[in-house]
Amino acid sequence: MLAGPLFTAGHLVLGAVHGDGYSVVRHPVSSLALGPLGWAQVANFVVCGLLVVLFAIGLRRSLRPGRGAAAVPALVVTCGIGLIGAGVLRSDPVGATVLTWHGQLHNLAFALPGFAALTLAMVAAAITFARRGFAVYSMVSALAFATLFGVAMLGFFGVDPWATTAGLWQRLCLSTGFLWLALLAISRRRVTPTG
Repeated sequence: MLAGPLFTAGHLVLGAVHGDGYSVVRHPVSSLALGPLGWAQVANFVVCGLLVVLFAIGLRRSLRPGRGAAAVPALVVTCGIGLIGAGVLRSDPVGATVLTWHGQLHNLAFALPGFAALTLAMVAAAITFARRGFAVYSMVSALAFATLFGVAMLGFFGVDPWATTAGLWQRLCLSTGFLWLALLAISRRRVTPTG
């Protein structure tokens, strides 16, 4: 429940004090790991990722055997590992002409799989909780998350009209995903391991 609010508070504070022409509307959250205060965003990624991994372990214990009982936690843990990796391997600056090996791994090995895993976790939860209102919310969240992520990526690749607002779209995407995780945690808190 705390991962999303902590991560959001961290990137909002760092975005406000970053300087160097950083814009929360234009630039990705990952760019906060560059510069003198970069260590704080790295810590933000790693701590959030560890919290998501721990949540996935607890989530697995709260689910009855059946559809999604293994898939949803496995996808959530993949998202957590993606966050940790995205913190350890810093991204390249937006618009960099020479890409570093760690920037490429940041995007291809951790950030993109993490976003994809969270989208699939929402879809798997929609199937798992088919008889509950959370199923509809999970599917709507998956569609919103994937759409916002797609728009943000188009913007980060310089596609107009999203290039100047890509950071905003990414933050809306992240907020959608972390809200879903928090509500999933709240919904599972009330359930016993056999419930």
